[in-house]
Amino acid sequence: MAIKTMNKCNFCGRSDKDVRLLITGLNAYICDECVRRAGEIVDEALEKQATTKLGLNLKTMPKPREIKDFLDQYVIGQDEAKRYLSVAVYNHYKRLLQKTGDDEVEIEKSNIIMVGATGTGKTLLARTIAKFLSVPFTIVDATVLTEAGYVGEDIESILTRLLQVADYDVKAAERGIVFIDEIDKIARKGDNPSITRDVSGEGVQQGLLKLLEGSIVNVPPQGGRKHPEQRMIPVDTKNILFICGGAFDGIERKIAQRLNTHVVGYHSVENTAKIDKNNMMQYIAPQDLKAFGLIPEIIGRMPILTYLNPLDRTALRNILTEPKNSIVKQYIKLFEMDGVKLTFEDEVYEYIVDKAIEFKLGARGLRSIVEAIMMDVMYELPSTKKKTYNVTLDYAKSQLEKANISRLQNI
Repeated sequence: MAIKTMNKCNFCGRSDKDVRLLITGLNAYICDECVRRAGEIVDEALEKQATTKLGLNLKTMPKPREIKDFLDQYVIGQDEAKRYLSVAVYNHYKRLLQKTGDDEVEIEKSNIIMVGATGTGKTLLARTIAKFLSVPFTIVDATVLTEAGYVGEDIESILTRLLQVADYDVKAAERGIVFIDEIDKIARKGDNPSITRDVSGEGVQQGLLKLLEGSIVNVPPQGGRKHPEQRMIPVDTKNILFICGGAFDGIERKIAQRLNTHVVGYHSVENTAKIDKNNMMQYIAPQDLKAFGLIPEIIGRMPILTYLNPLDRTALRNILTEPKNSIVKQYIKLFEMDGVKLTFEDEVYEYIVDKAIEFKLGARGLRSIVEAIMMDVMYELPSTKKKTYNVTLDYAKSQLEKANISRLQNI
């Protein structure tokens, strides 16, 4: 009588009776459990390979204080926002290096939203931190996004730029950071969303949910609109950190309304006196974003909320000359390339700051004013043999009056 031989897994040695499924090859067998473990080993090896390629290491990884120190070299003030941003980036690094152990604790990503008036440094913070990071980083503009089927770009095109920065290395892109600028421009346009379609507002917010939460998204390699015959690249957004920034113009009124409803009763006058009406942004809360027009689901997926202070006179004066790439240093460099040593009288700096405060454009207004003052000099000087040039207060005043000041105010 012939003895029936039992097939065994060539990896673990268990027979077909001891496993749920035994897969047969040409001259070997493998059970379902070994297939699962092999898949985990492959995923872990690829993840480690991608992390090593990005240069991430717990010992050499920049700490939050180091990240903030770097930001301090380029961005004046805004310590609160820098601290939040530094911690968020550091935790993102640690999240990429985490190993799922027996405790099954998985660190969730902490998307961050920064709120601040125009010209306070939101985009500058993002651009500066991009210089410092070891992971792919990109800045995208939310204003061009619309719902599918309308003129504009699909939400998925946000990830196209990240892929391009990572040289289409999907594993590297899946560990990157995306800064979404002008997030306030996709706020809901009306209180009742059912009245009319809001193709660049609430519809875009709904589309962003899957990106912020973490899901596998089919991304068009060249951006723009998706079409059926186009080749798509699947990208998992689970490990992509999203940082959002917006001016939220007018949100101070929402904050004031909320604070006024809270300060009632015996201590109402005392509590009202404690509120700094010149900087209402410091009291911002998630419910203010909801009142402005962000849907609750979006707010819930961005748990870290920070603000940027309005720039006072001292900050604007420092921005002119102190940072590594300050406006004045840029012009000095431009003239130096023509062999001219450029200098400014101290009174000119004060005059520029006065005008920037008058125009209420923040740091962005400084550049416009300096450009208006320097335009004629930059036009004439390269054709002369002068080796030095000193900008005086009288010259600055005459040039700014010559330029259309009302035009600067309406920038």
